[in-house]
Amino acid sequence: MGFSQLRRYDVQARYAMVFALISIVPALVAVALAARNYRHDLGQIVYGSEGSFLPLYLGCVALSALPGLIGFILGWNSSGQRRNDKPARSWIGFFVGGSVVTLDIVLLIAFWMLRLQQPA
Repeated sequence: MGFSQLRRYDVQARYAMVFALISIVPALVAVALAARNYRHDLGQIVYGSEGSFLPLYLGCVALSALPGLIGFILGWNSSGQRRNDKPARSWIGFFVGGSVVTLDIVLLIAFWMLRLQQPA
């Protein structure tokens, strides 16, 4: 079964669930990175200019946003269709994908507002 049968709603439901569940792992890594670098005494996410925090953090957010968005869209498209014999997979893709994309937006906004770059 390949992407050529993506017009079928049951195939869309399967891919929606898979993409949405895949997107959870990099989102959790980004949450862990933000929590690790958050300093309570400053109220800031502190990172160095020479370190690999920034590319790793933004890469994790991007790696979770793309499959999360794909899962959300495919779940939305296939959830209420009569020919979809797996509606639970569609709803999982829709809600998990939407939740991960929302978490990614919150992580980006939190980083933008709370960032503090330390000199090397």
